[in-house]
Amino acid sequence: MQSTKKIIITGGAGFIGSHVVRRFVKNYPQYTIINLDKLTYAGNLANLKDIENEPNYSFVKGDIVDIQFINTFFEEQQPDAIIHLAAESHVDRSISNPLEFVMTNVVGTVNLLNAAKNLWKGDFENKRFYHVSTDEVYGTLGEDGMFTENTAYDPHSPYSASKAGSDHFVRAYHDTYGLNTVISNCSNNYGSFHFPEKLIPLAINNIKQNKPVPVYGKGENIRDWLWVEDHARAIDVIFHKAAAGSTYNIGGHNEWKNIDLIKLLSSILDNKLGRDEGESAKLITYVTDRAGHDLRYAIDASKLKNELGWEPSITFEQGLEKTVDWYLANEKWLDDVTSGHYQDYYNEQYTNR
Repeated sequence: MQSTKKIIITGGAGFIGSHVVRRFVKNYPQYTIINLDKLTYAGNLANLKDIENEPNYSFVKGDIVDIQFINTFFEEQQPDAIIHLAAESHVDRSISNPLEFVMTNVVGTVNLLNAAKNLWKGDFENKRFYHVSTDEVYGTLGEDGMFTENTAYDPHSPYSASKAGSDHFVRAYHDTYGLNTVISNCSNNYGSFHFPEKLIPLAINNIKQNKPVPVYGKGENIRDWLWVEDHARAIDVIFHKAAAGSTYNIGGHNEWKNIDLIKLLSSILDNKLGRDEGESAKLITYVTDRAGHDLRYAIDASKLKNELGWEPSITFEQGLEKTVDWYLANEKWLDDVTSGHYQDYYNEQYTNR
Protein backbone atom coordinates (compact mmCIF):
# COMPACT_ATOMS: atom_id res chain seq x y z
CA MET A 1 0.00 0.00 0.00
CA GLN A 2 2.96 2.38 -0.21
CA SER A 3 1.53 3.81 -3.45
CA THR A 4 -1.56 5.10 -1.62
CA LYS A 5 -2.06 8.82 -2.12
CA LYS A 6 -5.31 9.76 -0.39
CA ILE A 7 -6.75 8.09 2.72
CA ILE A 8 -10.10 8.76 4.37
CA ILE A 9 -10.02 7.97 8.08
CA THR A 10 -13.53 7.82 9.54
CA GLY A 11 -14.02 8.64 13.19
CA GLY A 12 -10.66 10.36 13.28
CA ALA A 13 -11.63 12.80 16.02
CA GLY A 14 -12.40 10.03 18.49
CA PHE A 15 -10.13 8.36 21.00
CA ILE A 16 -8.48 5.70 18.84
CA GLY A 17 -9.05 7.60 15.60
CA SER A 18 -7.14 10.68 16.72
CA HIS A 19 -4.07 8.55 17.46
CA VAL A 20 -4.31 6.87 14.05
CA VAL A 21 -4.77 10.19 12.23
CA ARG A 22 -1.82 11.74 14.04
CA ARG A 23 0.42 8.77 13.25
CA PHE A 24 -0.42 8.75 9.54
CA VAL A 25 -0.17 12.54 9.14
CA LYS A 26 3.23 12.68 10.85
CA ASN A 27 4.78 9.48 9.50
CA TYR A 28 3.53 9.66 5.91
CA PRO A 29 3.79 13.23 4.59
CA GLN A 30 3.35 11.83 1.06
CA TYR A 31 -0.22 10.80 1.96
CA THR A 32 -3.20 13.11 2.00
CA ILE A 33 -5.22 12.32 5.15
CA ILE A 34 -8.89 13.30 5.30
CA ASN A 35 -10.51 12.97 8.71
CA LEU A 36 -14.25 12.32 8.33
CA ASP A 37 -16.16 12.57 11.60
CA LYS A 38 -19.74 13.33 12.61
CA LEU A 39 -18.49 14.84 15.88
CA THR A 40 -20.84 13.04 18.21
CA TYR A 41 -20.25 13.48 21.94
CA ALA A 42 -17.11 11.30 21.67
CA GLY A 43 -15.54 13.21 18.78
CA ASN A 44 -13.21 15.98 19.87
CA LEU A 45 -11.16 18.00 17.40
CA ALA A 46 -9.11 19.37 20.28
CA ASN A 47 -7.47 15.91 20.26
CA LEU A 48 -5.75 16.94 17.01
CA LYS A 49 -4.65 20.50 17.72
CA ASP A 50 -1.01 19.62 17.10
CA ILE A 51 -1.58 18.51 13.49
CA GLU A 52 -4.64 20.48 12.36
CA ASN A 53 -2.55 22.85 10.22
CA GLU A 54 -0.35 20.21 8.60
CA PRO A 55 -0.44 20.48 4.78
CA ASN A 56 -1.38 16.81 4.29
CA TYR A 57 -4.33 16.90 6.72
CA SER A 58 -7.92 18.11 6.42
CA PHE A 59 -11.11 17.63 8.40
CA VAL A 60 -14.62 17.12 7.03
CA LYS A 61 -17.70 16.95 9.23
CA GLY A 62 -20.14 14.32 7.97
CA ASP A 63 -22.33 11.36 8.88
CA ILE A 64 -21.58 7.94 7.40
CA VAL A 65 -25.29 7.07 7.73
CA ASP A 66 -26.14 9.80 5.18
CA ILE A 67 -25.80 7.81 1.95
CA GLN A 68 -26.19 10.82 -0.35
CA PHE A 69 -23.46 12.70 1.50
CA ILE A 70 -21.13 9.68 1.46
CA ASN A 71 -21.55 9.06 -2.28
CA THR A 72 -20.92 12.72 -3.12
CA PHE A 73 -17.99 12.88 -0.71
CA PHE A 74 -16.29 9.87 -2.30
CA GLU A 75 -16.83 11.23 -5.82
CA GLU A 76 -15.31 14.56 -4.83
CA GLN A 77 -12.36 13.20 -2.85
CA GLN A 78 -11.48 10.14 -4.97
CA PRO A 79 -9.81 8.27 -2.07
CA ASP A 80 -7.41 5.39 -2.61
CA ALA A 81 -8.10 3.86 0.81
CA ILE A 82 -10.41 3.99 3.81
CA ILE A 83 -9.51 3.28 7.41
CA HIS A 84 -12.89 2.89 9.05
CA LEU A 85 -12.96 3.67 12.77
CA ALA A 86 -16.28 5.54 13.03
CA ALA A 87 -18.57 3.66 15.41
CA GLU A 88 -20.85 3.93 18.37
CA SER A 89 -18.83 2.03 20.93
CA HIS A 90 -20.12 2.31 24.50
CA VAL A 91 -21.92 -0.87 25.57
CA ASP A 92 -24.16 0.84 28.13
CA ARG A 93 -25.41 3.28 25.50
CA SER A 94 -26.14 0.40 23.13
CA ILE A 95 -28.38 -1.20 25.74
CA SER A 96 -30.46 1.96 26.07
CA ASN A 97 -30.49 2.83 22.34
CA PRO A 98 -29.67 -0.19 20.14
CA LEU A 99 -31.07 1.27 16.91
CA GLU A 100 -28.50 4.07 16.91
CA PHE A 101 -25.78 1.40 16.97
CA VAL A 102 -27.36 -0.52 14.10
CA MET A 103 -27.53 2.63 11.98
CA THR A 104 -23.97 3.81 12.56
CA ASN A 105 -22.14 0.51 12.87
CA VAL A 106 -23.99 -1.55 10.27
CA VAL A 107 -25.74 0.81 7.84
CA GLY A 108 -22.89 3.33 7.97
CA THR A 109 -20.33 0.63 7.21
CA VAL A 110 -22.37 -0.67 4.27
CA ASN A 111 -22.67 2.88 2.91
CA LEU A 112 -18.89 3.18 2.95
CA LEU A 113 -18.41 -0.25 1.37
CA ASN A 114 -20.83 0.63 -1.45
CA ALA A 115 -19.20 3.99 -2.04
CA ALA A 116 -15.74 2.39 -2.25
CA LYS A 117 -16.93 -0.43 -4.51
CA ASN A 118 -18.72 1.97 -6.88
CA LEU A 119 -15.81 4.42 -7.00
CA TRP A 120 -13.08 1.86 -7.63
CA LYS A 121 -15.16 -0.13 -10.18
CA GLY A 122 -13.37 -3.44 -9.73
CA ASP A 123 -9.86 -1.93 -9.90
CA PHE A 124 -8.91 -2.87 -6.33
CA GLU A 125 -5.20 -3.67 -6.71
CA ASN A 126 -3.85 -0.50 -5.11
CA LYS A 127 -6.94 0.25 -3.02
CA ARG A 128 -7.82 -0.80 0.52
CA PHE A 129 -10.81 -0.83 2.86
CA TYR A 130 -9.60 -1.35 6.42
CA HIS A 131 -12.32 -2.02 8.99
CA VAL A 132 -11.40 -1.62 12.66
CA SER A 133 -13.48 -3.83 14.97
CA THR A 134 -13.56 -5.24 18.48
CA ASP A 135 -12.91 -8.48 20.36
CA GLU A 136 -16.44 -8.23 21.81
CA VAL A 137 -17.81 -9.87 18.64
CA TYR A 138 -16.44 -13.18 19.95
CA GLY A 139 -18.59 -13.15 23.07
CA THR A 140 -17.18 -14.29 26.40
CA LEU A 141 -14.58 -16.74 27.68
CA GLY A 142 -14.36 -18.92 30.75
CA GLU A 143 -11.24 -19.10 32.88
CA ASP A 144 -9.21 -20.65 30.05
CA GLY A 145 -8.65 -20.05 26.36
CA MET A 146 -8.13 -17.00 24.14
CA PHE A 147 -9.85 -15.48 21.14
CA THR A 148 -8.15 -16.28 17.84
CA GLU A 149 -8.99 -15.14 14.33
CA ASN A 150 -10.92 -18.40 13.89
CA THR A 151 -13.09 -18.04 17.00
CA ALA A 152 -16.80 -18.19 16.14
CA TYR A 153 -18.75 -14.97 16.62
CA ASP A 154 -21.08 -14.93 19.65
CA PRO A 155 -21.98 -11.29 20.47
CA HIS A 156 -23.96 -10.62 23.65
CA SER A 157 -24.76 -6.89 23.59
CA PRO A 158 -26.38 -4.64 20.97
CA TYR A 159 -22.97 -2.98 20.53
CA SER A 160 -21.09 -6.22 19.85
CA ALA A 161 -23.92 -7.51 17.66
CA SER A 162 -23.74 -4.36 15.52
CA LYS A 163 -19.97 -4.68 15.17
CA ALA A 164 -20.30 -8.37 14.29
CA GLY A 165 -22.78 -7.44 11.60
CA SER A 166 -20.43 -4.85 10.14
CA ASP A 167 -17.56 -7.36 10.15
CA HIS A 168 -19.69 -9.84 8.20
CA PHE A 169 -20.56 -7.22 5.59
CA VAL A 170 -16.90 -6.30 5.11
CA ARG A 171 -15.99 -9.94 4.51
CA ALA A 172 -18.98 -10.37 2.21
CA TYR A 173 -17.83 -7.46 0.04
CA HIS A 174 -14.41 -9.07 -0.28
CA ASP A 175 -15.84 -12.47 -1.13
CA THR A 176 -18.62 -11.22 -3.42
CA TYR A 177 -17.08 -8.23 -5.19
CA GLY A 178 -13.35 -8.75 -4.67
CA LEU A 179 -13.00 -5.55 -2.62
CA ASN A 180 -9.55 -5.30 -1.01
CA THR A 181 -10.57 -5.47 2.64
CA VAL A 182 -8.79 -6.16 5.93
CA ILE A 183 -10.25 -6.38 9.43
CA SER A 184 -8.68 -6.11 12.86
CA ASN A 185 -10.33 -6.96 16.16
CA CYS A 186 -8.76 -5.29 19.16
CA SER A 187 -9.01 -5.59 22.93
CA ASN A 188 -9.85 -2.72 25.30
CA ASN A 189 -7.80 0.40 24.59
CA TYR A 190 -6.46 2.89 27.12
CA GLY A 191 -4.32 6.01 26.93
CA SER A 192 -4.51 9.74 26.26
CA PHE A 193 -7.60 11.51 24.86
CA HIS A 194 -9.97 8.79 26.12
CA PHE A 195 -13.53 10.05 26.69
CA PRO A 196 -14.18 9.87 30.46
CA GLU A 197 -17.25 7.63 30.29
CA LYS A 198 -14.82 4.71 29.93
CA LEU A 199 -13.44 2.85 32.94
CA ILE A 200 -9.85 4.12 33.19
CA PRO A 201 -10.35 7.86 32.48
CA LEU A 202 -13.55 7.85 34.57
CA ALA A 203 -11.66 6.35 37.50
CA ILE A 204 -8.75 8.79 37.12
CA ASN A 205 -11.10 11.78 37.06
CA ASN A 206 -13.20 10.57 39.98
CA ILE A 207 -10.21 9.69 42.14
CA LYS A 208 -8.66 13.07 41.42
CA GLN A 209 -11.88 14.73 42.57
CA ASN A 210 -12.47 12.37 45.52
CA LYS A 211 -15.68 11.07 43.99
CA PRO A 212 -16.92 7.46 44.14
CA VAL A 213 -15.35 5.12 41.58
CA PRO A 214 -18.10 2.80 40.26
CA VAL A 215 -17.19 -0.85 39.67
CA TYR A 216 -19.71 -3.25 38.13
CA GLY A 217 -20.75 -6.26 40.20
CA LYS A 218 -17.81 -7.57 42.23
CA GLY A 219 -15.24 -6.28 39.76
CA GLU A 220 -14.37 -9.81 38.62
CA ASN A 221 -14.81 -9.22 34.88
CA ILE A 222 -11.51 -9.66 33.06
CA ARG A 223 -10.29 -7.62 30.10
CA ASP A 224 -7.15 -7.54 27.98
CA TRP A 225 -5.82 -3.98 27.81
CA LEU A 226 -4.04 -2.44 24.81
CA TRP A 227 -2.18 0.87 24.91
CA VAL A 228 -3.77 3.05 22.24
CA GLU A 229 -0.46 4.09 20.67
CA ASP A 230 0.44 0.41 20.24
CA HIS A 231 -2.96 -0.05 18.60
CA ALA A 232 -2.28 2.81 16.17
CA ARG A 233 1.08 1.24 15.34
CA ALA A 234 -0.64 -2.11 14.69
CA ILE A 235 -3.16 -0.45 12.38
CA ASP A 236 -0.26 1.13 10.48
CA VAL A 237 1.42 -2.27 10.03
CA ILE A 238 -1.78 -4.08 9.03
CA PHE A 239 -2.83 -1.34 6.61
CA HIS A 240 0.48 -1.49 4.77
CA LYS A 241 1.36 -5.19 4.95
CA ALA A 242 -1.75 -7.37 5.37
CA ALA A 243 -3.03 -9.51 2.50
CA ALA A 244 -6.44 -8.68 1.06
CA GLY A 245 -9.24 -10.46 2.88
CA SER A 246 -7.18 -11.08 6.01
CA THR A 247 -8.09 -10.61 9.67
CA TYR A 248 -5.82 -9.89 12.63
CA ASN A 249 -6.46 -9.79 16.36
CA ILE A 250 -4.68 -7.01 18.27
CA GLY A 251 -4.15 -7.52 22.00
CA GLY A 252 -1.97 -6.16 24.75
CA HIS A 253 -1.16 -9.45 26.54
CA ASN A 254 -2.55 -7.78 29.67
CA GLU A 255 -5.41 -9.61 31.36
CA TRP A 256 -6.70 -7.78 34.42
CA LYS A 257 -9.73 -8.12 36.64
CA ASN A 258 -11.52 -4.77 36.76
CA ILE A 259 -11.14 -4.53 40.53
CA ASP A 260 -7.38 -5.25 40.37
CA LEU A 261 -6.98 -2.64 37.65
CA ILE A 262 -8.79 -0.01 39.74
CA LYS A 263 -6.70 -0.85 42.81
CA LEU A 264 -3.49 -0.48 40.76
CA LEU A 265 -4.75 2.80 39.36
CA SER A 266 -5.63 3.99 42.87
CA SER A 267 -2.13 3.18 44.08
CA ILE A 268 -0.51 5.06 41.19
CA LEU A 269 -2.70 8.09 41.87
CA ASP A 270 -2.00 7.98 45.60
CA ASN A 271 1.68 8.28 44.72
CA LYS A 272 1.18 11.00 42.09
CA LEU A 273 -1.19 13.07 44.25
CA GLY A 274 0.80 12.72 47.47
CA ARG A 275 -1.91 10.75 49.25
CA ASP A 276 -1.47 7.98 51.81
CA GLU A 277 -1.32 4.51 50.28
CA GLY A 278 -4.84 3.06 50.12
CA GLU A 279 -6.63 6.41 50.40
CA SER A 280 -7.92 6.46 46.81
CA ALA A 281 -9.02 2.81 46.99
CA LYS A 282 -11.57 3.83 49.63
CA LEU A 283 -13.51 5.54 46.82
CA ILE A 284 -14.30 2.21 45.11
CA THR A 285 -18.08 1.72 45.02
CA TYR A 286 -19.68 -1.48 43.75
CA VAL A 287 -22.75 -0.94 41.56
CA THR A 288 -25.32 -3.26 39.96
CA ASP A 289 -23.74 -5.25 37.17
CA ARG A 290 -24.38 -4.40 33.52
CA ALA A 291 -26.94 -6.53 31.68
CA GLY A 292 -25.25 -9.21 29.56
CA HIS A 293 -21.82 -8.34 30.97
CA ASP A 294 -19.24 -10.71 29.43
CA LEU A 295 -16.99 -12.29 32.04
CA ARG A 296 -13.65 -12.46 30.26
CA TYR A 297 -11.98 -11.36 27.04
CA ALA A 298 -8.50 -12.48 26.07
CA ILE A 299 -6.82 -11.92 22.71
CA ASP A 300 -4.31 -14.21 21.04
CA ALA A 301 -2.30 -11.79 18.90
CA SER A 302 0.35 -14.30 17.85
CA LYS A 303 -0.72 -14.23 14.18
CA LEU A 304 0.01 -10.49 14.04
CA LYS A 305 3.39 -11.01 15.68
CA ASN A 306 4.39 -14.00 13.58
CA GLU A 307 3.24 -12.69 10.19
CA LEU A 308 3.73 -8.90 10.45
CA GLY A 309 6.16 -8.49 13.34
CA TRP A 310 3.99 -6.43 15.69
CA GLU A 311 3.89 -6.80 19.46
CA PRO A 312 3.15 -4.42 22.38
CA SER A 313 5.94 -1.98 23.11
CA ILE A 314 5.29 -1.45 26.83
CA THR A 315 3.82 -3.29 29.82
CA PHE A 316 0.42 -2.40 31.21
CA GLU A 317 1.98 -0.92 34.34
CA GLN A 318 4.17 1.37 32.19
CA GLY A 319 1.30 2.35 29.96
CA LEU A 320 -1.04 3.03 32.86
CA GLU A 321 1.51 5.33 34.49
CA LYS A 322 1.95 7.20 31.19
CA THR A 323 -1.82 7.52 30.97
CA VAL A 324 -2.17 8.89 34.50
CA ASP A 325 0.66 11.37 33.85
CA TRP A 326 -1.10 12.57 30.70
CA TYR A 327 -4.44 13.18 32.43
CA LEU A 328 -2.80 14.98 35.34
CA ALA A 329 -0.84 17.17 32.91
CA ASN A 330 -3.88 17.94 30.73
CA GLU A 331 -6.44 19.16 33.23
CA LYS A 332 -7.90 21.69 30.78
CA TRP A 333 -8.65 18.97 28.21
CA LEU A 334 -10.40 16.90 30.86
CA ASP A 335 -12.29 19.90 32.25
CA ASP A 336 -13.44 20.89 28.75
CA VAL A 337 -14.68 17.37 28.07
CA THR A 338 -16.51 16.90 31.37
CA SER A 339 -18.10 20.37 31.05
CA GLY A 340 -19.01 19.92 27.38
CA HIS A 341 -16.95 22.95 26.29
CA TYR A 342 -14.94 20.81 23.88
CA GLN A 343 -17.99 20.73 21.60
CA ASP A 344 -17.47 24.43 20.86
CA TYR A 345 -14.08 23.74 19.28
CA TYR A 346 -15.42 22.89 15.82
CA ASN A 347 -17.28 26.21 15.57
CA GLU A 348 -14.31 28.15 16.90
CA GLN A 349 -11.81 26.58 14.48
CA TYR A 350 -13.77 25.69 11.33
CA THR A 351 -17.01 27.65 10.94
CA ASN A 352 -15.34 30.82 9.73
CA ARG A 353 -12.56 29.21 7.73
